[in-house]
Amino acid sequence: MSWRQEYERWHSFASLDKNLRTQLDQIQGDEQSLEDAYYKNLEFGTGGMRGKLGAGTNRMNVYTIRRAAEGLAAYIEEREGQEKGVAIAYDSRYMSKEFAVETAKVLGNHDIQSYVFSSLRPTPELSFAVRYLGAAGGVVITASHNPPEYNGFKVYNGDGGQMPPEEAGTVIKFVDQVENELTVEVADQAELEQSGLLKWIDEDVDQAYLDELKTVNVNSEVTKTVEDFSVVFTPLHGTAKMLVEKGLSQIGLTNVHTVAEQAKPDPEFSTVASPNPEEHQAFEMAINKGKETNADILIATDPDADRLGIAVPDENEEYQVLTGNQTGALLLDYLLSQNKDLPSNGIMIKTIVTSEFGRVIANHYGVTSLDTLTGFKFIGEKIKEYEETDQHTFLFGYEESYGYLVKDFARDKDAVQAAMLSAEVAAYWKSKGKTLLQALEGLYKKHGYFLEDLQSLKMEGISGSQQITAIMDDFRENPLKEAGGLKVESVEDYTSSERTNANGEVETIHLPKANVLKFNLENDCWFCLRPSGTEPKIKFYYGVKTNSRRDSSELLEVVKESVNHKIQHHL
Repeated sequence: MSWRQEYERWHSFASLDKNLRTQLDQIQGDEQSLEDAYYKNLEFGTGGMRGKLGAGTNRMNVYTIRRAAEGLAAYIEEREGQEKGVAIAYDSRYMSKEFAVETAKVLGNHDIQSYVFSSLRPTPELSFAVRYLGAAGGVVITASHNPPEYNGFKVYNGDGGQMPPEEAGTVIKFVDQVENELTVEVADQAELEQSGLLKWIDEDVDQAYLDELKTVNVNSEVTKTVEDFSVVFTPLHGTAKMLVEKGLSQIGLTNVHTVAEQAKPDPEFSTVASPNPEEHQAFEMAINKGKETNADILIATDPDADRLGIAVPDENEEYQVLTGNQTGALLLDYLLSQNKDLPSNGIMIKTIVTSEFGRVIANHYGVTSLDTLTGFKFIGEKIKEYEETDQHTFLFGYEESYGYLVKDFARDKDAVQAAMLSAEVAAYWKSKGKTLLQALEGLYKKHGYFLEDLQSLKMEGISGSQQITAIMDDFRENPLKEAGGLKVESVEDYTSSERTNANGEVETIHLPKANVLKFNLENDCWFCLRPSGTEPKIKFYYGVKTNSRRDSSELLEVVKESVNHKIQHHL
């Protein structure tokens, strides 16, 4: 149907939710807004769905949630997982708890058990809860660090990981088979509670997770004995407060200062421009608190607590925010250097857009490295595979977008685990008379100056989607031969699963298909193009390496300039 027909279908639905009816009335006659709200169904992709709240088939609302939950119910039924059920968590966003309950009501209509957290919880605890409860799957209602007007529906399999493409494809098929989201049947909440098909969960799962969290600590003496070690923590109005505070207390850190103004859940994220620890502005209040308390490390988690950022003082006692690649390198080096009995089959897993710094560090300790596609679901998938085959022992997984996993009791990136380890690493280096920045400089001097950057172009709506497609097509059909004076040695197209070398030789890439292009340059440099799967953006990743910080900084800029020059006529 056309967008007008879809709009009329909603507008004529007599039982339409009152709030959504009001929203429709407010945009009546605004054809541009109506078209954007109805020109397509909100896409349910390999990670679930995410979008703006509001009325329409291309929006997050009670009906698009029911459509997604109906598809998930069919997936659970096909696998006869009704009794195992589904664990459900939600964050601090608008409508999060309501959407969690709606999901349980749809599942309950199919006699599928639901375990719903009684209040907001982090995404990694949901991942853990799926495994702890032996559930057939999981759902988190979250839009991660997106702006306040967004929410999302993220799906997990019975292993506690985000579904890899084949599994997700089955759910997508069932979701697409839902003919009318307005008429999806739901059970009565009170009746589900009375029958036990909807069970509320909380402290028992919390304690089980906290017990496992103790295993993240490598050396308890470090955090218990370093004098005057101070931590500032901010959950950025999200879900991490309780678990991070209790976790830090468990490892003996008592000098912890939570940013009070950002400790309370707030769907508006009112003290920050963006609740994203990748953005330096998110640290402003933590930096002020750090200066007040002479903190050795500042820790920030995003609203659903799967991403973590840290900031540490420099020689001028000004706080510097580390990149995800830098934090990952420090955590990895500490884990491997402190483990005196590394398994011979140990493995570190990162994504194709994550710095090569980690691979070099792992190689230094004799540890194998593996690259996956962008998305932690691929790291979780490999952990499961190695667990079943004993081919490798998982040691650490991370991605440049501030996601880390230390222990595999969760199967998604876990900012709570990363907070524990980051604090310990900072305490360790303080015991050696160094800051984390000084420790990082030591790694650069030993392994080379790896520098990276990320640029994002936001392109919303129909025209934005067309622009993103045009840029990807241009780089495929007219690939650069050099960038920043560096020759292109190979181009990896993950849509065709082919690596084309400069001499024309073509090799097969043994990874799932994805709309990603990576250009490998000489001297261990590279850049990569990837449309975001969760936001209306195209992302450009860059990585360079030289023997000095200055040379790497200059090279990074000229590589970026070459790529930006090519995309200008698309903007």
